[in-house]
This record gives sequence, structure tokens and C-alpha cells, in this order.
Amino acid sequence: MTSSELFLVMPELALLGFACLLLVLETVFSRRGSFATYWLTQATLVIIMALVVWTGQTSAIQAFSGTFISDPMSMLLNFTVCLITLVVFFYSHDYLREHDIFKGEYFVLGLFAVLGMMVMISAASLLTVYLGLELLSLSLYAMVAMHRDSPTAPEAAMKYFVLGALASGMLLYGISMLYGATGTIDLQHIAASISAGHGSDMLLVFGLVFIVVGVAFKLGAVPFHMWIPDVYEGSPTAVTLFISTAPKIAAFAMAIRLLSDGLQPLLIDWQGMLTILAVLSMAAGNIIAIAQSNIKRMLAYSTIGHVGFLSLGLIAGTASGYAGAMFYVIVYALMSMGGFGMVILLGRKGFEADRLEDFKGLANRSPWFAFIMLILMFSMAGVPPFLGFWAKWFVFKEVIAVGGVWLAAVAVLFAVIGAYYYLRVVKLMYFDKPERLTAIKASQSMRMVLSLNGIALLILGFVPGSLMALCLHAFGL
Repeated sequence: MTSSELFLVMPELALLGFACLLLVLETVFSRRGSFATYWLTQATLVIIMALVVWTGQTSAIQAFSGTFISDPMSMLLNFTVCLITLVVFFYSHDYLREHDIFKGEYFVLGLFAVLGMMVMISAASLLTVYLGLELLSLSLYAMVAMHRDSPTAPEAAMKYFVLGALASGMLLYGISMLYGATGTIDLQHIAASISAGHGSDMLLVFGLVFIVVGVAFKLGAVPFHMWIPDVYEGSPTAVTLFISTAPKIAAFAMAIRLLSDGLQPLLIDWQGMLTILAVLSMAAGNIIAIAQSNIKRMLAYSTIGHVGFLSLGLIAGTASGYAGAMFYVIVYALMSMGGFGMVILLGRKGFEADRLEDFKGLANRSPWFAFIMLILMFSMAGVPPFLGFWAKWFVFKEVIAVGGVWLAAVAVLFAVIGAYYYLRVVKLMYFDKPERLTAIKASQSMRMVLSLNGIALLILGFVPGSLMALCLHAFGL
């Protein structure tokens, strides 16, 4: 272990230290210190973002015997994960306090989850990928079950835990097969070994199948999606907000590390698998979402549909395709954060605004936030000039560039179908009478940040080039 290696992992080490410190403080001061825990957590995330930028590298550098990598992709994604988590915790603050479940454990577990994401994002070996995944997963299981008095949260946590354990087992099985075939867990060495023709082809393909299953579960692709609707609906909205945003970025990074860095020589094999998963996800997500009356379940199936679109960039198998997928997952996180932020905004003590009917007549109650929700829904539907349109355009362009015209046509068809349930929310807000005329009780700071969240999707839609350039740079383009 050298000083240069310690420098590269400084953000992760600092985050681990702060998380452990806050855990001890929360244990000692219990509920009296929860508000202090919140502010210290936010300060920690700001410090980590600064460290990520400070220690970021312009080229790929490996450390710790090839288990850790620092490159432009890890810097961009680590910074994005911390920034999104910062806003998510801000939204969660009002929700947890209003529903009398304000606990410092939520923020401490969130920090450990962020640490798991950062480890996954910077993983250069199969072992590091698995360690980051388990740290993230165990934190999320606890967060889902945090509200013990809820009639739905424990059940959602149990489903998530059981299915997550099965997915982790399959991923481990795939890792063991790849190790048996290549004799290494280093992703670059695995790629070199496969390119050199070492190892049994049958063993490699079976290992690849289990690896793809693990990646598909974390992304929420069909048919490994069954946990998403129940967990999204059963969890407290603050937890759903967290699960639907930053962990999706980490899952994308896991897919890149495993499929691009380690298994690129098997591109033809995993392209076919991802194509099937993408079509099934776009079909199931967008069609089943139409039948939902609960907006959390609707957004859950929307997530599944978006995973299908995101997969198009991975299927392209090129650096620009991976950049398109990265652009899509970052944009999706911003849209999902705003969507669940609106659910939190309209809720109050003893009431979750999670039914579609709760958005009826929102234009009469609050024209401004009806407009913000319109931006969010139009962006998710891919309506120009909102940022979500450019996310779809980017991945469509990349999959067409490698000859996947039919796949892009199928994706466009399901995007049109999916626009229906997004436009239905807009119709409820602007053309239906409200069921109640209660005032929105959210704090001014919550209103301001949510407004910025929505407006950012509109402004970036007019100038998407800056974010696209960052994503392209992350892959050396």
C-alpha cells in the first residue's frame, strides 16, 4: 500500500470514517441527535464531492493489486451519486419529520449505501464488485424495513431481501465460473484470458449468463423485475426516492465494469441476452404501467421501461453507446428524483399522496407545481425539448449506428405507448376537478429545490451538449 494508492481511495476512506463516526454519535445521542446527524450527513456528502473532484484522474489508474480503478467514469459517477443523494436526503428530511419517523439511522444507512455504490463504481475485480454490491444491498434492506409500524414496509423488505439474496447467489455462481475458466478475478486479466482463447467456452457462457442475471436484477430488467413494484409501493416514500435514483447509477456502473471491462470479448453473447431483456422490459414496463392507479407503482413500472431503453446503449457495445447509456441513467435519476419529490410535496402527516387521484386539479391548487410535474412527466415520456427526449435520442442513435434499426423501431413504439400514462397525469392535473383543496404544507426550501429540479430538466433540454460531453469524455471520446 503506497501513498499514491491511499490518495486515490481518499473519498471512500473519508466516507467510511464519517459514516462510522455518525453511527456512533447517533447511537450515543439517539433521537436527540437525529437533526444533527442530518446536517452532518449533508456536510459529509459535500466534503466527499470535493474529494472526488480533487482525487479524480484524467486516465485510468489501478491500485491495490488491480482491485480498484480510478478513471474519468468513476469520477463523474461518484460525484453524481453524492450530488443526487444530497438532494434526496434534503427531500427526505421534510417527509421523515412530517410522518414522525425522523431517525438518524436513515441517513447513516444512506451513507453506507453510498459507500457501497462508490466501491462498485471503482471496482476493477469481481471481488470488489461483489463487496460493493453487498454493502449497498444490506443498507437498502434495512432502510426499507426501517418503518416497523408500517403494514407494508416489513413485507416489502422481506421480498427485497429474499429476491436480492437469490440474485447475489447467482452473481457469485457466475463469478466462480469465470474464475474457474480464467484463473483470475481481475477484470482486465479476464478479458485478456478470454481474448487469448483460454478456458472452456461452455463454462464462460454459463458464467456470463449468471453475471447478466445479477446485473439485470439490480437494474430491474424483466423478468428479474418482480421486486420493484412491491418495494416501491411498500417502502416509505423517502426510501423509495432513494432506491429509485442513486443505486440505478451504481447498477449501470456494475454493468459497465463487468460486461465492458471484463467480458467485452463475449460481446456477441451478452448482446443477444440484453436485447431480449430490453424488449421485454420496454414491453412489460410501459404496458403494465397503464393499468396502475398508484403513482408509486406506476413509476415503478416506468423504471422497468426506462431500464429497457437504457439497455440499448449497452447493446450497442461501443464507447459512444456506453456514454449514451450513462447519459440516460443520469437523466433518469434526475427525473425520478423529481417525480417522487412531488409525491412527498403533496403529502402530509397521516396522508401519502400516492394515488393518481391525488393529483387531480393540482393546477387549481398550485399552478407552479402542476407545471413542474408537467415538465417531469413530459421529460419521462421523451417529449422534446425536455432532457428526457435527448436521453432517448442518444441511445436510439447509438443502437441504429450498429445496425439495430429494428430494435430502435420497437423502442420508439413502446415509447409512444408509454407516453399515455405520463400524459394521463397531466390530464388529471389540468382537466379534472380536485378532490380536496387543502394547502401544500411543504417548507419553502423544499419548494425551491424541487422547482430547481424540474427547471433543470427544461434548461438542460435546450443545452444537452454539456452533459453529453461529460459522458463522452468519461469513455475517452
